[in-house]
Amino acid sequence: MKKINLFLVFVLLVSASFAQQFEEEKIKAEDFDKVRTHIGGDFALQFQGIDNEADGIELMPLGTGFNLPTTNLNLSADLAPGMKVYLRTYLSSRHHNESWVQGGYLLIDDMPFLKSKAADELMKYLTIKIGVTEVNYGDGHFRRSDNADVIGNPFVGNYIMDAFTTAPALEVMFRNNGWIGMVGVTDGTLNPTLVTYDSEAEEFEEINTADELGVYGKFGFDKQLSEDWRVRLTVSPWIHGNSRRGTLYSGDRAGARYYQIMVPASQGSGGTDIKKNHLNGNWGPGAYSEMTTVMLNAFVKYRGLEIFGLYENADGKTTADADFNFDQLSLEGLYRFGGQDQFYGGMRYNKVSNDMDSSIDRIQVGGGWFLTKNVLAKIEYVNQQYKDFEIYGGDAEFKGVMFEAAISF
Repeated sequence: MKKINLFLVFVLLVSASFAQQFEEEKIKAEDFDKVRTHIGGDFALQFQGIDNEADGIELMPLGTGFNLPTTNLNLSADLAPGMKVYLRTYLSSRHHNESWVQGGYLLIDDMPFLKSKAADELMKYLTIKIGVTEVNYGDGHFRRSDNADVIGNPFVGNYIMDAFTTAPALEVMFRNNGWIGMVGVTDGTLNPTLVTYDSEAEEFEEINTADELGVYGKFGFDKQLSEDWRVRLTVSPWIHGNSRRGTLYSGDRAGARYYQIMVPASQGSGGTDIKKNHLNGNWGPGAYSEMTTVMLNAFVKYRGLEIFGLYENADGKTTADADFNFDQLSLEGLYRFGGQDQFYGGMRYNKVSNDMDSSIDRIQVGGGWFLTKNVLAKIEYVNQQYKDFEIYGGDAEFKGVMFEAAISF
C-alpha cells in the first residue's frame, strides 16, 4: 500500500509527452548547405520499487532503488541534398558493460545527383532506407523505449510481445496526402553470419542470406484532418519462410525495462549470471525459423486526448522446430495538458496469449512532465499477471512503481 500511495501522490503532482511522432518527415533538399555532422545523446535513470511472487517456486527477492543508468550516443551527418546517415551506439545498457553499436543506416529522400527530372518527381513521394536498422514493422516500436531513448514511450515498460530488432534491411516507403505504403526486405537476424557449426553433424554449414530473406511492409493512412483531429490506421505484415534465427521478438539487446524481475531464486544463487534474464517481463515466440505475423494499429488524437490500439498475431516455428501461435492486444489512452501539453497522464492495457492457454495481462498507469522538449520525468504503476505458466508452477505476478528521468537531444 505504501508504494501505491506514493504513486498516487506523484501522479497528482506530475500527471504524456509532446505530440506523438511516427516516421520522420522527409528531408528537404533545399535545406542542405554542406556536409555537416550532428551529435546527440540519450540519458535515462530509473528508480524501481517492484515486488514479484509465484505460486509454485521461490523467486529472487527484489530490493528498492536505482537501476543502472543507460546512455546512447547518436551521430548523424548531412551528406548531400536529401541524404543523411545515422549511427546509434549504446554507451551503457542493462545487458552490456561495454559500448557497442546498435545500428546505422543511410536515408535517401532525394536524388539530385542523378540529374533526372523523372527521378526528382518520383522522390517527392519516396523514402529509401538501407543499413543495419531498427526495422519499421508495425507502429508499436514508435511508443517503446530503446535503451536510454525513452522520450517516445509515455510509460516505462515496453510491450509484452516486443516486436523490435535491428537487422540488415532495405525499406522503400511511399507517402502522399496521408497515404502510406512501405515494403522492406531483411534477413531478420540480429547477428548475421556466413557460416555456422553443427555440433551434432560435426561439420560447418554455409549460410546463404539470399535463401533466408523475409519480406515485411506497412500500409495505411495518417493525416492531420483538422486542427483538433489526427487519425492514423496501419496494417503491417511480416512473412519469413526460412530463417536460421529470426529475432523480431528477441532482438532487444539492451534489455527490458523492468530489472531482474521473475527470476527463480535458484538462478540468482551460486554466482549465476542473472544478466541472462535481460528480457524477463517479455513473452513471445523468441527466436524463430519461420514465421508469418501481422500487426494492426490505430491512433486517434482529439486535442489533448490520444487513443492508441494494437492487435498482433504471430504464427510459425521456433528454432527448435516447435509450433507457436501468439496473439497480442494493447489499448492505451493518454491525455496531454498544460500550456504546451507538457503534462500527461494515462493507462495502457496489454495482453498476450498463446495456443497452449497461457496468458499474461499487464496494466500500466502513469504520467509525466516534460520540463522542456528534451527533459522528461515520468512515473508508472505496473501490475503484470501470469496465468498457467509451468516455469512458475502456475500463476505469478509482479507489481510496483517505476520512476524514470530522461534527457534526449
